[in-house]
Amino acid sequence: MSEFQEALDFTAESLRKLSGSRSNLRGSRESLRRLAAARAQPKPAVAAPAPTPVKVAAAQPSTEVFQTTGATKEERIEQLRAAVAPCAKCPNLARTRTQTVFGVGNIEARIMFVGEAPGADEDLQGEPFVGKAGQLLTKIIETMGVKRSDVFIANVLKCRPDMPPGASGNRRPTTLEMQTCLPYLRAQIEIIKPAVLVALGSVAMEGLLGSVEPMSRLRGRWHEFQGIPLMATYHPAYLLRNQSLGEKRKVWEDMLLVMERVGLAISEKQRGYFLK
Repeated sequence: MSEFQEALDFTAESLRKLSGSRSNLRGSRESLRRLAAARAQPKPAVAAPAPTPVKVAAAQPSTEVFQTTGATKEERIEQLRAAVAPCAKCPNLARTRTQTVFGVGNIEARIMFVGEAPGADEDLQGEPFVGKAGQLLTKIIETMGVKRSDVFIANVLKCRPDMPPGASGNRRPTTLEMQTCLPYLRAQIEIIKPAVLVALGSVAMEGLLGSVEPMSRLRGRWHEFQGIPLMATYHPAYLLRNQSLGEKRKVWEDMLLVMERVGLAISEKQRGYFLK
């Protein structure tokens, strides 16, 4: 709108207001003063419409499964291993890893342990759970009355999460990284068909089920993944940081439930571990 048209509209509106107040409309200094006063009055503020809330759906784990076509379990697992090795779906991980860490163990295993991601030792050796936490996991497995080679061990992530240059240690995998890699783990589980899954730590549970609850609320009860009973327990690294008998007993109670579920014999000595 031009300034001239705006001025005309303002003048007409001001004259209507003055007419309604029975004012003298003769062209005079008083009329001009009233027009100027009307011009100076602030316009009533118009409240901005409230923003419409946007609902953001909670991240859900992928339901995709990498499809294999082999005729036997051995062929299918090797086909899957060959697909995982060059994977670059997460470019940041592919750039910094030494190698992918597929998994290890018996493909006929009745018990399958699932961790979150490889660490530095695992990245170098290409096998999951070979560092201090892995050594403790091996002791737990052997205390259950089976050998490490009798079970299958894998991670949600097949690559070590990248670290900033010069930084040491390991970082937690992101939700997106876990969702991207989960189809490989789903395929492993679908091929192996274990009787029971054991999630080691809350991050593994987040990767599998999208759950972000603390482990204190997740452990000690059965969950389900792909129709398979799933037991959650503390990560062995947690036990390395917390040496109390009470915390060790919690993990062992979870393992007793797993042993009962798969029909392993449990001695009175085993039932009494970590009890004062």
